[in-house]
Amino acid sequence: MRSISFFGLAITTVAAFIMPAAQAQTYPVKPIRIISPYTAGGLGDLVPRAIGAGLTEALGQQILVENRPGASQAIGMQLVAKSPADGYTLVYGSVTSLAINPAVTKDLPYDPVKDFAPLSLCVTTPLFLVTHPSVPAKNVKELVALAKRQPGKLTFASGGNGSSNHLAGELLKLLAGVDLLHVPYKGAGPAMIDVMAGHVDMMLGAAGLAEARAGRVKVLGVTSANRAAAAPDLPTLAESGVKGYESTIWFGLLAPAGTPQPIVNRLSQEIGKVLQQKSLRDRFNTVELTPTTPEGFAAHIQREIPKWRRVVTEAKIAAL
Repeated sequence: MRSISFFGLAITTVAAFIMPAAQAQTYPVKPIRIISPYTAGGLGDLVPRAIGAGLTEALGQQILVENRPGASQAIGMQLVAKSPADGYTLVYGSVTSLAINPAVTKDLPYDPVKDFAPLSLCVTTPLFLVTHPSVPAKNVKELVALAKRQPGKLTFASGGNGSSNHLAGELLKLLAGVDLLHVPYKGAGPAMIDVMAGHVDMMLGAAGLAEARAGRVKVLGVTSANRAAAAPDLPTLAESGVKGYESTIWFGLLAPAGTPQPIVNRLSQEIGKVLQQKSLRDRFNTVELTPTTPEGFAAHIQREIPKWRRVVTEAKIAAL
């Protein structure tokens, strides 16, 4: 009886290794959907559609992108977290859904680490520190000095409480040791309009270069660790004296936790190939396409979560 039990256990163990490999060899056998937890038209919608078109050709199955916006991306994220872990439902997550929401949202209906299998980071884009032309500072050092002379007087706009550009501003306050007054708006667009109108002094946002060329704002710095390809002459905040400053908007593709590793690996490899295509890079030349391994994306998420939790805690931002 003991030998029979051992034999049965051995068969079960071997099957556990063989079945995922067999799944990966036949995968995919039906269309795959990518959940975009954003409204149509922005980077959170256009990039996954472009990636989906490339994957359709590579995998031989239709990739369908489905918009499920709402609740700061939590609706779409929860949907995928509860989907079957079979590689047929993916999600295009971001710094907001994966690193900021855990710090600013009470009772978040998903766990950014436990509920997902990261596939690849896809896009990284910096923010630009812009001011109204009337602000008497020609660079970041002068702006910091001005803020220190007038604590609580300078205002910075954001797309709303807990948004990525709100927290980018709070990180600036923390690392530069300045007191700025936050002015939240219902979206980054209205916030930028009021900066250009002079109703608010500054903003950290994805826009700014075109507005600066038109003379409507000044761009003082970029928030990434390295200078942006779109503006190589523009210094980073870190090299401008705000030591350790880095804040980017990033997006990546994930599957539900428990997706077989061979499927995760294949999807990651194919996503990487699509992101390296010249046609895609030419189309999205204002952002950085940054494919990674699943392990690299997982490590990136786990670095970002405590970073933004610290900012939220020190800024005393109340969870919603």
